[in-house]
Amino acid sequence: MSRLLSEQFLQLDLLLARYQAFWRFSPFHFSELPWGQTALAAALQQLGTEQNERLELDESYRRDYFSVFFPELNQISDFERTSFNNTGSIHTELPFWFSRDIKGRKLEQIQAFATQMQQGDLPVLEWCAGKGHLGRWLCFSQERKVTSLEWQDVLCAEGQLLAGQLKLSQHFIQADVLVEETAKHLNTDQQVVALHACGDLHIRLLQQASRVGTTQLDIVPCCYHLIATEQYQALSIQAQQSRLGPLSRDELKLAVQAQVTAGERITRLRQTEVLWRLAYQELYQAVQKVKDYRPLSSVPKHWFSGEFSAFAYWAASEHQWQIPVDTNWQYYLQLGQQRHALVKKMQLVRSLFRPLLEQWLVLDRALFLEQQGYQVQVKQFCDYQLTPRNLMISASKS
Repeated sequence: MSRLLSEQFLQLDLLLARYQAFWRFSPFHFSELPWGQTALAAALQQLGTEQNERLELDESYRRDYFSVFFPELNQISDFERTSFNNTGSIHTELPFWFSRDIKGRKLEQIQAFATQMQQGDLPVLEWCAGKGHLGRWLCFSQERKVTSLEWQDVLCAEGQLLAGQLKLSQHFIQADVLVEETAKHLNTDQQVVALHACGDLHIRLLQQASRVGTTQLDIVPCCYHLIATEQYQALSIQAQQSRLGPLSRDELKLAVQAQVTAGERITRLRQTEVLWRLAYQELYQAVQKVKDYRPLSSVPKHWFSGEFSAFAYWAASEHQWQIPVDTNWQYYLQLGQQRHALVKKMQLVRSLFRPLLEQWLVLDRALFLEQQGYQVQVKQFCDYQLTPRNLMISASKS
């Protein structure tokens, strides 16, 4: 077993446990800073809007600013960023047809993944493939034979059509990896790739592939909180013995809260959503004379292009109570803005521990594979600005 990965995990585990009072809570449940009359609380209260925004946007500046309170965080090293390796690529120039169906930064992520994955000539199984964009690029750039596994029929059909039009050696199989016996699609002489497979989807892959003894795995995990159980089921021995104890799904969400790829409109709608939810909470607590926070289910983002009153009426119907007809909407929006400013300050502190928690989760997966007999490397496969979920696990078994 790699001492380096194990030591990294134990260091992260120690820090996350020591400082869990600063990240293991939900800011929406608090109407004041949860750290009492401390120097940290005083520093947060003194932050102006401009400095607060800079701290939100600049992770390095944020870590330096708070280092007086959490000096150990500067001792945590990021996983290495390896240089691009095109030795396995036969065609590296991007043909015009490839980018037509791929939106945003996905194409750059695919190309970065392809250059950082283990190179070779094994048949490739693309896990949770969608339309098979990654598999299609591997077929073209490395002349690999690819089987793409995807549960949505329509995506399989569209992906197969594209592969056929381009005469690529890519075959789609419709399968729900969470309910079917997917081991039949895995074998030893194979390389499995998964780019941003969510929660239980990539956990299922790790468990099934390691059981079969698949030769090579290259995985970029995502959305760690999308699991069926209320609490996270640790994979490795080290994580099962963690000082943290069981992590809830809400706590896992912290690991994926960094957003750098969203457009201006989506960012604005997210901010409006938080503000309105907090303003509604102020209204609910005032009228119902309660202090407890009541969560709401998710709603489409278009809700937040309308009026706050419409959202509040919907939320009240969800919670089964009547909003008074003479409600002063502007007053509660102002209270929501004050609460939002407070939440932002708490999130600044919580966000210091976001990368640590994500590394903890990635190392849990890496150590699990080591315990199944794999040689494992964890690295950044691309720049953080291209995608915050930029940690790749590469595992091989001889």
